[in-house]
Amino acid sequence: VQLVESGGGSEQAGGSLRLSCAASGYSFSSASMGWFRQAPGKEREGVATIDSTGRTRYADSVKGRFTVSRDNAKNTLYLYMDSLKPEDTAMYYCARGRASYGLAMGTGDFDYWGQGTQVTVSS
Repeated sequence: VQLVESGGGSEQAGGSLRLSCAASGYSFSSASMGWFRQAPGKEREGVATIDSTGRTRYADSVKGRFTVSRDNAKNTLYLYMDSLKPEDTAMYYCARGRASYGLAMGTGDFDYWGQGTQVTVSS
């Protein structure tokens, strides 16, 4: 199993970024997937999840600003981030869920992780 994130970078507050996560080594379409983030000195937190049916769930802090999606034909997970805020600054990780269905957002509910991509938002 391999997960490789890309698309991070620096952006001004109010701007947008799109993160991608290329998955390989397993049946991507059958797995739930999630995006997490970790800021310096803070615990890793769930940002958004999407299950194998396409249902989604978001953390309250990003609801209405971030959109998670998946392209099963390309084995790729996306996170569209709009109206970015300085508090969105963190390392962002994609992860594979242990279950195909459900929208759990705890780190223990995911078994494989990417290496992360840094997002920095300046005011």
